Amino acid sequence: MATHRTKMLIIGSGPAGYSAAIYGARAMMEPIVVQGLQPGGQLTITTDVENYPGFRDVVQGPWLMEEMKAQAEHVGTRMMWDTIVEVDLENGSPFRAVGDSGDEYIGDVLVIATGAQAKWLGVPGEQELGGKGVSACATCDGFFYRGKKVAVIGGGNTAVEEALYLTNHSDDVTLIHRRDELRAEKILQDRLLNHPKISVLWNKTVESFEAGENGALSHLRLRDTQTGEDSDFSCDGAFVAIGHAPSTELFMGKLPMDDSGYLLVEAGTPKTSVPGVFAAGDVMDHTYRQAVTAAGTGCMAALDAERFLATLEVAEREAAE
Repeated sequence: MATHRTKMLIIGSGPAGYSAAIYGARAMMEPIVVQGLQPGGQLTITTDVENYPGFRDVVQGPWLMEEMKAQAEHVGTRMMWDTIVEVDLENGSPFRAVGDSGDEYIGDVLVIATGAQAKWLGVPGEQELGGKGVSACATCDGFFYRGKKVAVIGGGNTAVEEALYLTNHSDDVTLIHRRDELRAEKILQDRLLNHPKISVLWNKTVESFEAGENGALSHLRLRDTQTGEDSDFSCDGAFVAIGHAPSTELFMGKLPMDDSGYLLVEAGTPKTSVPGVFAAGDVMDHTYRQAVTAAGTGCMAALDAERFLATLEVAEREAAE
């Protein structure tokens, strides 16, 4: 067991955590990044990335995260292979965290970049065909299904928004919902139900995702929730859109959250209710959830952290005088 001391402690990796680390290191805050169970975040399970600025050609998600990590290390960040299991925010700065290894991490400022995870159906073929026709992000992957037949599974705002977005790329979009009415906002329902490129399959659940001879998705096995009848639905791409779950369990009762568990921040900033604690990326963003927006809030968190530390130093100096 060891104690690691830093001006800037970052919990979680991925675009938000790595960007905060890059800016923090360049500001001489000597950041420590505790990478967590999935170093690199959701992009490590994404194949083709075509919408991250700066790359003319398609890049691979894991490669992009490795490059961000290497850049953060190059400018002075320390990467720790550990998972935080306990945090103490009650006493203010410096903040204390304990890792699964037993190591203790102490930071004058804390950046939370633990991200979010897409909710999955948990049926056969779903994970095996990830990146081969099955996705949880139409904004990320819809472009690869231009002119193809696609399906969206879900009935809430996320599903309807994904289906509407996919009409930019496909003329044949089908929403599959297990009930006979949608849970989405009325204005979104009206847009979807009146859209000429979208059709709806009611009272259907996905029992499995099935691969074709080429190893990619070929069809969905559906079951009617009223009759129990099974059927097959052919499609080139299927988007699971049943929501996301932010990784905020560690901060329950310690920081304000919305009803879905996302950390609440001051409007237009990454500042939480605890001075010196900042939230960046998908852990506080239930609207955009993109790598580039996560990186942007990571930058904001580092800049605000630098200002917070400068204010602390002034206060300490005045107190000493």
